[in-house]
Order: sequence, then structure tokens, then C-alpha cells
Amino acid sequence: MLLSNVLSREAIRISFVAGCVSILAGCQVTPLYNSATSSALPAIEISDADDRLEQVVRNQLVFLNGGSGNQSASDYKLELNVTRSASGVLDSGTDNNFSAGRMVANGTYKLMKFSDGTVIREGKRSSTALYDLPDQEFSKIRALRDAEDRAGRELAELIYADLAIALRK
Repeated sequence: MLLSNVLSREAIRISFVAGCVSILAGCQVTPLYNSATSSALPAIEISDADDRLEQVVRNQLVFLNGGSGNQSASDYKLELNVTRSASGVLDSGTDNNFSAGRMVANGTYKLMKFSDGTVIREGKRSSTALYDLPDQEFSKIRALRDAEDRAGRELAELIYADLAIALRK
């Protein structure tokens, strides 16, 4: 009788483990965007940049796109225009020196088919990065450039998300 109890407990354990394994075998982790979308995105040619911030946005789009910015066999063309504005936001006292600033990157884009020039998607996006303005001049310049980089990368991610939605099949 003791042996039959041990065998039945062991059989229950084995069936429980087998059931858990079969349930977990059905679970899958998939990316947020469909694989069809990610295969369509690398076929985008991105226009050349006119200034530093536009180059930051373009480089981030190329990075998000898997490293393909201008392909010879592109299906789509992305025209990109990026502008920026920087302003002080916190007045530090009576001498009107600002201790914090705001960098706003505004981007307009137009995604077109290469074959017939039809516009698939066009839009405007903007991103904001806040930064500190220390007393040292070099530190101010560096803080402004870092804020420009952060705003540009965030803007590129917003545009990339719009492109992924537009090219979703």
C-alpha cells in the first residue's frame, strides 16, 4: 500500500509538470510591431540633412531602421525637415539670466512611394528637452547641444513610430 501511494504521488507530479510544460509551450513573445512592418521599413530612403539637428534625427532614424539610410533599391522616400527653438524658462533674479532652458525640435516629414510619387503619410511631430544653464560658457554650449541631441533622438522615435503605423500591412 505504501508503494502504491508513492507511485500515485509521483504520477501526479509528473502529469502536473507535463501539463505546465505543455501550457508554457504555447506562450510566445513577439515584438510590438508586426514582422511585416519591420521588413518594410528598411526600404526607405531618407533625405539628406541640412543642419546638425536634422542630421541627429536622420542618424537616429537610420539606426532605428536597422542601419539602412539610402538604399539603391528603395521602395519609399522620406523627406524630412527639422527646425529647433531654444528658450530660457527660469529667470534666476534681477539680472535676467536664465538658469534653465527648453529645446524644442519640430519635424515635418513626407513619406512617398518611389514608383509613382504618391504620398503615403505626412505629418508634424515635436519633442522637448529641458536643460540647465550653468554660469560657465562652455557648459552652456554643451548643455544646449546635449538637449538638442535628446530632442532630436526623441523626435526620430516619434517619426519612426508613425512610419511603422503607415507601413503596417
